[in-house]
Amino acid sequence: MDETTAFRQRDRRPEALGSLSVLPDETICVLLEYVPPRDIAHLACVSSVMYILCNEEPLWMSLCLRRAKGPFDYKGSWKNTTLHLEGVTQDNDRKPLHFDGFNSLYLYKRFYRCNASLDGFSFDDGNVERRRDISLDEFSKEYDAKKPVLLSGLADSWPASKTWTIDQLSEKYGEVPFRISQRSPNKISMKFKDYISYMKTQRDEDPLYVFDDRFGEAAPELLKDYSVPYLFQEDWFEILDKENRPPYRWLIVGPERSGASWHVDPALTSAWNTLLCGRKRWALYPPGKVPLGVTVHVNEDDGDVSIDTPSSLQWWLDYYPLLADEDKPIECTLLAGETIYVPSGWWHCILNLEPTVAVTQNFVNKENFGFVCLDMAPGYQHKGVCRAGLLALDDENSEEMEEEETHGEDDSTLSYSDLTRKEKRVRMNGEEETENHEEDANGVSKRYNMWKKGFSYDIDFLSKFLDKERDHYNFPWSMGNSVGQREMRGWLSKLWVLKPELRNLIWKGACIALNAEKWLRCLEEVCNFHNLPSVTEDEKLPVGTGSNPVYLFSDYAVKLFVEGGLEQSMYGLGTELEFYDILGQANSSSKSHIPDVLASGILYFEKGSYKVVPWDGKRIPDILTSSSLDFDASMLNSEFPFGIWNKTLLQQRNKGKPPAHDSFGSLSSHVWPYIITQRCKGKIFAQLRDDLTWSDAQNLATFLGQQLRNLHQLPYPPVTRPELLNANEGHEELKIPPEWKVFVDDLCQKKKDVTNRLENWGNPIPKALMNKIDEYIPDEFFVDLLHVFKDTDVGDEIKPCTWIHSDVMDDNIHMEPYADDDSVDGQHSSWRPGHILDFSDLSIGDPIYDLIPIHLDVFRGDTDLFKKLLESYGLPLIRSKSAAADSMRKKVLSPSYRTMCYCILHEDNVLGAMFSIWDELRTAESWEQVELTVWSFLNSY
Repeated sequence: MDETTAFRQRDRRPEALGSLSVLPDETICVLLEYVPPRDIAHLACVSSVMYILCNEEPLWMSLCLRRAKGPFDYKGSWKNTTLHLEGVTQDNDRKPLHFDGFNSLYLYKRFYRCNASLDGFSFDDGNVERRRDISLDEFSKEYDAKKPVLLSGLADSWPASKTWTIDQLSEKYGEVPFRISQRSPNKISMKFKDYISYMKTQRDEDPLYVFDDRFGEAAPELLKDYSVPYLFQEDWFEILDKENRPPYRWLIVGPERSGASWHVDPALTSAWNTLLCGRKRWALYPPGKVPLGVTVHVNEDDGDVSIDTPSSLQWWLDYYPLLADEDKPIECTLLAGETIYVPSGWWHCILNLEPTVAVTQNFVNKENFGFVCLDMAPGYQHKGVCRAGLLALDDENSEEMEEEETHGEDDSTLSYSDLTRKEKRVRMNGEEETENHEEDANGVSKRYNMWKKGFSYDIDFLSKFLDKERDHYNFPWSMGNSVGQREMRGWLSKLWVLKPELRNLIWKGACIALNAEKWLRCLEEVCNFHNLPSVTEDEKLPVGTGSNPVYLFSDYAVKLFVEGGLEQSMYGLGTELEFYDILGQANSSSKSHIPDVLASGILYFEKGSYKVVPWDGKRIPDILTSSSLDFDASMLNSEFPFGIWNKTLLQQRNKGKPPAHDSFGSLSSHVWPYIITQRCKGKIFAQLRDDLTWSDAQNLATFLGQQLRNLHQLPYPPVTRPELLNANEGHEELKIPPEWKVFVDDLCQKKKDVTNRLENWGNPIPKALMNKIDEYIPDEFFVDLLHVFKDTDVGDEIKPCTWIHSDVMDDNIHMEPYADDDSVDGQHSSWRPGHILDFSDLSIGDPIYDLIPIHLDVFRGDTDLFKKLLESYGLPLIRSKSAAADSMRKKVLSPSYRTMCYCILHEDNVLGAMFSIWDELRTAESWEQVELTVWSFLNSY
C-alpha cells in the first residue's frame, strides 16, 4: 500500500473534531441547529469534517425555518435562502470542497431520504375497506366513530376534480400566498408560484407542503369548487362564530416524499380527506396503539399533549420494516377522486408518493361529541390514556403495567411513574398483547384490533380517568385545545338551546368537560338556602362565556366565583361588594343601570355535605379564620378585608409568581364565594351585535359614555395600607398620590416582559415593531407619567385616579327590547342598553384604560360610534395646563400616545384585536403609525 492510499483511507473524524469526536454525528447535527448562521459559517472553517457538517442542507433548512416569518422566497437552496434572510451576499462562484476519509452512516441515511424516489416503491392495495354509494344510515352504523373506510364517488361532481391540478392552480392562484406546513413555531407562507418552484427543485427528506386552514379567505373561489360530502355534513362546530371556530378545513399540496407524520387529529375530532390528484399512502392505528418510534408527551400541569415522531418517509423506511405482521398498521393507497374517513382518536400517517393536491375537513357530530368534550377537559391522565392507552397509567392504576415492567428499563416502555413530575411520556414498542377474538364491542374486525388487553376506546371507560376535582374555571388551559375555555362554555350553551332533543348527550359532554354536575349541585344548595326557585331543564347549564359559572333562572342571576382559585375568588367578590356599598351611598344615576345585589355568601363542602353562610364582604368569613391562614392586622381592621386596596397589595406580592398561586391551599377545592343579583331582561350585546340598527348603536354609544362618566366620578376608598402609603419613600418631594404610584409600578412590571408576552400570544405584529418597543416606550415614560400626576401645590396638573371596570365588552353589556315608533301591534323592533354587568375585575387607575375594550371589542374600531361616546362622556382625558413641558412630557400628555402605550402593556391581548381589525397595521413600520391609525381621534377630543 503506497502512502497516498494510506492517507486517503485514514479517518479524518478524530483529528478534525477533537474533543467533539466523542459525540455521535446525530448529536452534533442537532447542536448545530442552535448556532446562529454567521457562527455556522465560522465553524465551517475550523476543520474538514466541520465543513461537511456545517454545509448540510437539512441543517440550513432548520436554521431558515426558525428565522422565517410571513411570506418568504426559496432561493434554490436552504443555505442561500437563510443567508438571504440574514442579508448576507453569497459568493456563487465558489465551488464546494470535497474531502475523503470521512464516513457517516447517519448522514448517508439522511442523504438517501433526501434523494429517494418513490417510483420504485411497491405498495399493495392495503386493507382499509372500500365502499361506494354507501347510505348515511350504513355509514353511521358501520363506520362513524368506529373504523376508517375508503369511499369512492363522493367528489365525482366537484369542479375541483377537474381543475385542482398543480398546473391549473398555479396558473390561477400563483400570486396568492398560502400557509406552509409548520416545522417551527413561526407562521410562514409562500406565494403559490414560489412554492411550486420550490417543490420542483427541492431535495428535502421532509419537504414543506401547503397546509392552509385559511385558504378559503386567501382564495374564496376555491370554496366553490367542492362541497362537504353528504356523509359528513353534521358538524356541531358550525354554530360557533367564525372568529371562535377552531381551524377545520385545509388545502393540502405537497411533492413526493412529503406528508404528515404520525398524529391524532386535534380535539379528537373525526376527519375526511379527499385526494384530487396524485397518490397518497396512508397508515392508521386504532386509538391507544402508539406507533413504533413515536413518543407521546403529556404535560402534568395543564394536560397539553405533544408528540415526538420521525418524518413520514423516515418512518416508512426505518420503522415499518421492523414490524411483525400482526403489528403492522392498517394501510391503503388513496387515489385521485377517493375520500378516506378517519374516526376520532385514530393515529394516522400520510406519505405522498407523487405530487398531490387534497382537501380535508375535521368535524364534530353526535358520534364523537363525547370524545371532543373529553379532550377539552382539564387534567392530564385521561389525555394520555386517549392517545397511549393503558401505558399512560401509573403502575398502581393498572395491573397491566406489571407485565410491561418485565421488559426491563428500556426507554420505549417507560411508565408515568418512571418519569419527571412535570411531564410524562409513553412510547409503544410493539410488544404489547393483541386480542384473539374476531369481533370487539365496536364491530372492529381482528385486523383492526390492536388495543392492549383491558383498554376500550369507550367514552364511559375513558372518562373514568378524569380528575373530578379539576374544572375548566380554575385549571390552567391546555395550549393544545382547539378552542378556548370561554368558547367551549359558549359552545355547549348554544348546543343546549339549539339541540334540545340531544340534551342527554350534551349534558354528558358538559359533565365531562365542565364538571357541570358539580356546579349544578352547588347552585341547588345556594337556591335552597335562600329559598329561590329550582332551575328548570332549560336552565341547567351555566350561561355565557365568562370565567365563572353563571346561572340565569326565574328573576335571578347567580354567579359562583371560582376563577383563579379561592384567593382570587375572595378578592373578586370582596371588591365587587365594596364597590356596591360605595355605589349605594353615592347619589349616582348608575345605580339603575347596575343589577341589584340580592344576596351574597360562601358555599363550602365539609364532612360530606354542602353548607352556606351569608357574607357581605365586611369581615373575614369563619371558614377562613378557622383555618391555619394568618391575616395581618391591617387586613383584620379593614372594613372590607378583601376590598380593592388589599387586592392591589396581593397582586403586587404575587408579581412574578405562577398564575395558579393560591395561598389558601387545600381550601380552594371546596370553598366557593357567590353573589345573587336581579336578573336583567333581554340579551347581552354579544348576541345582538348584528341585529342592531344604526340608531340602536348610537344610543348604545351614548349610554356607555354616560355610564363611564358616572363610574369615573364615583369615589373610591382611600389608600390605608401602610405598604402602599409608603410607596414614595425616598421620593417624598414628588408628592405623588400613592394610587398613581401603584398604577405606574404595575405598568413598569408589565414592561419588563412585554416582548415575551406578545410573542407568546402569536400576534401578527411585524418584527420591526417588536424591536422598537423600548424606543417607543422608554423607561423615562414612567417617570414622566408620574411627573404629570404629581401635586404642584396649585392643582393644575393633578388628575385623580378612578375606578376602572376594565371589562366593558360585548358580553358585559345588557340590552333590553323596546317598541319604537315603527313597531307594529306593540311588538318591539329595537334594543336599548339597560345594564353594565360584572364588576369583579375592578381596579384603580387611569380612566383611559376603560376606553380600550370599548373601542376594540364593542365598537370594533368604529370611530363614529366612539366619538358619540365621548360626547356624552364629557370628562377630560388629560388634565394639565402646563405649557412648559419638554418634548417627552408633551408626548405623555397626548391621549393617543398614552392609550397606545396602555395597549402595548395591557394584560390582555388587545394588540391582537387591533391587528385583526386594521389589516393595514400588518405593514406598519412604526408604533407612531399604529397609534395614529387607531387612536388619533382622541387628540381632538
